[in-house]
Amino acid sequence: MLLIVQETSVMEAIGGALAKASEGNQLTVALIGVLGVGKTTFSRGFLRARGYVGIVRSPTFTLVESYDLPFGSIYHFDLYRLTDPEELEWLGVRDYFSPEATLLIEWPERGVGILPNPDLCVEIKYCEKGRRVTCEAETLHGVAVLESLERIVSLRKLLEFA
Repeated sequence: MLLIVQETSVMEAIGGALAKASEGNQLTVALIGVLGVGKTTFSRGFLRARGYVGIVRSPTFTLVESYDLPFGSIYHFDLYRLTDPEELEWLGVRDYFSPEATLLIEWPERGVGILPNPDLCVEIKYCEKGRRVTCEAETLHGVAVLESLERIVSLRKLLEFA
């Protein structure tokens, strides 16, 4: 799935649509992109759609922010400052990998070998028209969520022209 995003509010809406598409089920999302491209904005939309109303900050210094919500726990990771994947083991990262948890992982390439395989990879890149968002499924669960996301996005597009 490919989307071109020009506004921050649309990036949040895409994150929110993904949260709705996953219907409160566990999900692991790898968020890939350079600094400032919109990974945390995407995560904010996801969290808001799951019911979180507080401030959503990038966990650059804390490495992880935990959100206990009605649909389960969401852990938002930012691994930018990680220098070695083994650092995750020292932090007890496996405690976050429960079957009920949703993981939003920025800079997942810095945790290779320790992190679980993602259900979805969301890559955000700068482009002439704003940001290019590509979503790819990596598991069967990811395929089902992505199909649901495509239906939600198509429905929104139809409603915009109604």
